[in-house]
Amino acid sequence: MPNQSGADPIGRVFQALADPTRRAIVERLVRGPATVTALAEPLAMSLPAVIQHLQVLERAGVIVTEKAGRVRSCRLEPTALRTAERWLGDQRTHGERQLDRLDEYLKE
Repeated sequence: MPNQSGADPIGRVFQALADPTRRAIVERLVRGPATVTALAEPLAMSLPAVIQHLQVLERAGVIVTEKAGRVRSCRLEPTALRTAERWLGDQRTHGERQLDRLDEYLKE
């Protein structure tokens, strides 16, 4: 199946979170908003590389960036993460139902 994550909001979220650097950025933003410079500081990469990661997260709807003067800040946008969490929960529920049916069948 071709990669269609561009048209799939949940796919974009999972694709964005597939990278460990982007997950580290999200983990930092869980504590609250941060400037791009502050987010880049602990990472072993150039500022332009960090900005590319931020753009992926922003396109996926995971973060929002805002510019005030010369400072760009980032914050989490929980809606995209909640949507992905809900999808995962639905998949877990479906899988558990399937296992329950199998268990009932095997007990018969």
